[in-house]
Amino acid sequence: MVLPLAKINMIRKIIKNTFLNSHVSSSVVSAAFLITIAGLASRILGLFRDRLLASTFGAGDTLDIYYAAFRIPDLIYNLLILGALSAAFIPVFTGLISNKKEDEAWELASGIMNLAIIFIIVLSILLCIFSPYLMRLITPGFSPEKMEQAVFFTRIMFLSPLFLGISGIFGGILTSYKRFLIYSLAPIFYNTGIIFGILFFVRFWGPIGLAWGVVLGAFLHMLTQYPATRQLGFKHSWLFVKYFSNKEIRKIFRLMIPRTLGIAINQINLFIITIFASFLAPGSLAIFSFAQNLQAVPLGVIGVSFAIAVFPTLSALSAKNDKENFVKNFSETFRQILFFIIPLSVFILLLRAQIVRVVLGAGKFDWEDTVLTFQCLGIFSLSLFAQCLVPLLARAFYAMHNTKTPFYIAIATEIVNILMVIMLIEKYEILSLAMAFSLSAIVQMFLLLFFLRAKYDNLDDKKIITSIGKITLATFFSGAVIQGSKYLVAMVISLDTFLGVFSQLFIASILGALVFLLVCHFVKLEEFINLRKSLLKRIFRKENIILEDTKEVSGI
Repeated sequence: MVLPLAKINMIRKIIKNTFLNSHVSSSVVSAAFLITIAGLASRILGLFRDRLLASTFGAGDTLDIYYAAFRIPDLIYNLLILGALSAAFIPVFTGLISNKKEDEAWELASGIMNLAIIFIIVLSILLCIFSPYLMRLITPGFSPEKMEQAVFFTRIMFLSPLFLGISGIFGGILTSYKRFLIYSLAPIFYNTGIIFGILFFVRFWGPIGLAWGVVLGAFLHMLTQYPATRQLGFKHSWLFVKYFSNKEIRKIFRLMIPRTLGIAINQINLFIITIFASFLAPGSLAIFSFAQNLQAVPLGVIGVSFAIAVFPTLSALSAKNDKENFVKNFSETFRQILFFIIPLSVFILLLRAQIVRVVLGAGKFDWEDTVLTFQCLGIFSLSLFAQCLVPLLARAFYAMHNTKTPFYIAIATEIVNILMVIMLIEKYEILSLAMAFSLSAIVQMFLLLFFLRAKYDNLDDKKIITSIGKITLATFFSGAVIQGSKYLVAMVISLDTFLGVFSQLFIASILGALVFLLVCHFVKLEEFINLRKSLLKRIFRKENIILEDTKEVSGI
């Protein structure tokens, strides 16, 4: 059956509206909503990935090797792309396109990509050669057999930074143009690649298939973003001569240096955790990573999503020296993050055992692993508000082309982290790593807030304090309902089965969320009202798009 030309055109238009035009977001809430939805899908896949890992391998040597092998390849990506280039590239690139200098912007993007590709390849080859010595530094407690496997895993994973590095620049371009949907879909394909590795590569190649799954995921991450970047006008060029004299590229490198050092400090944090965990019982690193991945769901979906969404706006306002609107957008985003994350932190704290049992409690993941994981998760939940605000606070400094202040603060917080681990590890073992991580995150958040506050007469403090009070009140009532409903469900449903635990988690969460939203409605919380308006506007706008396309095809 051949489709009529009009219907084909309608399908093309809908695809274009969905993937190219409809995600040009005019507000931070709208942009964050798109990133949050896609991010939630990615995080759900991530939880499914962790469930497969836990049930297939348990918290033991294989997953310790797997997570340890991530450290050095991740270091390359995080240093060059995730933090450094995004903090330096996006403000400069956004400034060029805001001033209608698109030709210069594309020249900048191409030059940065070429330099990044060469740097990543050279550095990866060098680190691949010396990986046996590097792994001895970060996993000194591993046995020789475990160390050998970790080196093998690491060398394969060195392929992933190249794909993720290119993808990171694509992401910076899409973010600058406020094309958030495609940018947000890339992590979904990354997790899909890893899951494919667990289900199929492991079956044929054994545990090393996990490493090849990571490489596949990185390749899909890059491939997802390329068409949209190309559609915006990006054309890659290998010409190098003029790039080194480009003043914008030199500016990016100047901004990158302190940011790169700041990211290095954060990576040292992960290395410290890996070093200490390698001396603990087998599976300790896996347990810490599982708990961290669980708390990373709200961190990525809420904290990072809103920070990414507002970053181009803050960069543009900073470039125009519009302090009033800079503070306004910062305050709105700050309060919106807390609107979501304060109740979620309490939900996770009260339902931590149920969450771990539902997500990870299968196969080789036994009860002892479950207990240690939900204890770590409970500790993480206490600092979740701080972890979610750090990306926003850091980007506020980056938007002002200030990458030094976050770097100095990162040094201070890492000192706190190391001292806390040394003081607590003998008594609390794996839990000490979570305690130190959480405390250092809180210290980092308050220091960033303090120094940002010092740059402005007012960060809309009154509204922020009022919102926190109302959110806390609503969270108190919802937490009481969650705690009570847990016991009521346990009285009528057996908790010895997956279905029973899931029912308890689901019912308690739904009732708690309903009470939270109800109280927010009664206290007229501004963030709740704005979210409701944004959702209704988006729903009705989508309906209008479909009606218009239908009318066009029907000839109405």
